[in-house]
Amino acid sequence: MNHLSFYWLPDNRHKLIHGLESEFAQLVELSISTGKISLPPIPTVVLRVQQLCMQDSTTISDIADCLTDDPSLAAIVIRVANSVVFNRRNITCNDLITAVSRLGILRVRDIVTAQAIEQLKHAINLSPECNKILANSAHASRELGATMVLVTETFKQVEPEEYAYLEEEKSLLVGLLADIGLFCLVNEYHLYLENGNYLDEDIAMQIFQSRCSSTSKLVLKHWGFDTDFLEVACNEEMAEQIQEVRYLDIARIASHLLMFRKQDDAIEEHEVEINATGADVLYQLSNLSDHEFNEKLRSVITRSGF
Repeated sequence: MNHLSFYWLPDNRHKLIHGLESEFAQLVELSISTGKISLPPIPTVVLRVQQLCMQDSTTISDIADCLTDDPSLAAIVIRVANSVVFNRRNITCNDLITAVSRLGILRVRDIVTAQAIEQLKHAINLSPECNKILANSAHASRELGATMVLVTETFKQVEPEEYAYLEEEKSLLVGLLADIGLFCLVNEYHLYLENGNYLDEDIAMQIFQSRCSSTSKLVLKHWGFDTDFLEVACNEEMAEQIQEVRYLDIARIASHLLMFRKQDDAIEEHEVEINATGADVLYQLSNLSDHEFNEKLRSVITRSGF
């Protein structure tokens, strides 16, 4: 669990083969192939927001009315809407209608989903081992999201007009939700053990590593998230590249930076294809001291309102 996210790691072939031969791996494969993988048990209001976002007729008032049924989520949406990252005009809003209008319907969906999953990773009551995996995942997701914001901000500082289309807030949310499928896998592992089965934890970890990306993609697609979220979740290009730098590039640079900071041996096999500006961004952020880099990450989380 020392690494940023499972899907960035090379597979351990020997253990992976044994894992794929296990009954648990076959069950997970079947769940993914049939689309029946267990989804995270997130609040009803979040599911309703997701459903509303798939309807063309949904209005800002519909989303705001839905959020009123969950005061804690409503408060989070208002707080995030007033945060530095999401409130570019620095104008305070105090009501849901204004907050949803400022953020946009889809961005509200992204925020409440990310918040629900973040809380779930800390509050779910599984075995101590599973709880630890999810807690580490929550930390890694925040770290990836915050680093993606730093990378995005640096791109826009170097070439403001060229990269104006990149959004810091979207980078944060893409990073926070990148390994959402891990919860599904860990939950199935817990249920598998609860049913009296046995699977070595090391082999289970290999299955998590190899299946996290495909499961994350499945969950995000089921909930209607766009291609940028799906590409980062599965770490592969899924659509023709329209812009020079996509969020997948941002995620790969962010991952490389975190591996570099942690002196992770996996960095030797982690390739990043970047343009000249991307190389400049990577150079600038790599040359920050550990103290400066960590302070910037903490600042992003504080400024985001999460």
